[in-house]
Amino acid sequence: MISLTAYGGLFLVAFGAATILPFQSEPVLVGLLASGRFSVPGLITVASVGNVLGAVCNWVLGRFIDRFQDRAWFPVKKPSLERASGWYRRYGRWSLLLCWMPVFGDALTVIAGVLREPLWSFVVLVTLAKIGRYLVLAAATLGTTAALGF
Repeated sequence: MISLTAYGGLFLVAFGAATILPFQSEPVLVGLLASGRFSVPGLITVASVGNVLGAVCNWVLGRFIDRFQDRAWFPVKKPSLERASGWYRRYGRWSLLLCWMPVFGDALTVIAGVLREPLWSFVVLVTLAKIGRYLVLAAATLGTTAALGF
């Protein structure tokens, strides 16, 4: 039961961290990794899936709600939206490889939706970025071979 709670909690925090919610998944993942009680590949997979699905929610939000960007309740403030739009227009879909960055990365995923990035390329690039970030975090926490599950 503890494993299910740990993995479920990690998934929810990783999902929330990729959305506009002020969550951070890194401390939760590091704590679970450091405990040594859970599968390293399992933790990385759960965190990555949750984080990618949260980013997809941002893409959907940008895709269908951009007409409301001037409203006070819109989740991304105008300066962040303009900054992320500039990056996205300048570097295109490859800027999604920076979606793991705090605040800026969330805005990039919303912008990808606003600017109509195809979902397939969005998911591929975001998945690479999110898994890469969690692998680096696991390697830094446990050492390279342990992070890879060997």
